[in-house]
Amino acid sequence: MLNTTYDNNVLTVFLSGEIDQHTSRGLRAEIDSQTEALRPELLCLDFSNVKFMDSSGIGLIMGRFRQMSLIGGRMKITNLPQSIKRVVYLAGIQTLGVIK
Repeated sequence: MLNTTYDNNVLTVFLSGEIDQHTSRGLRAEIDSQTEALRPELLCLDFSNVKFMDSSGIGLIMGRFRQMSLIGGRMKITNLPQSIKRVVYLAGIQTLGVIK
């Protein structure tokens, strides 16, 4: 599940619930649709209300990072709960410089 805001060329996506193989496809489609339509300078993924994430969430992050790179934009990830942060760091996403 997600809610979004768009202000000052920043698309902020507030994710919530669980991100797994059953939910990630719909999340990807919604985020990609809005990113294509708005072409923001910055995509911010806010994880403050995410309770669980598996490797599908890593794919979600990496795909959006690639999409933003292709359109000349940037991405950042904010408010990672400790359990989600551990998964993200194990995947090496911190090396992309997107975690704030």
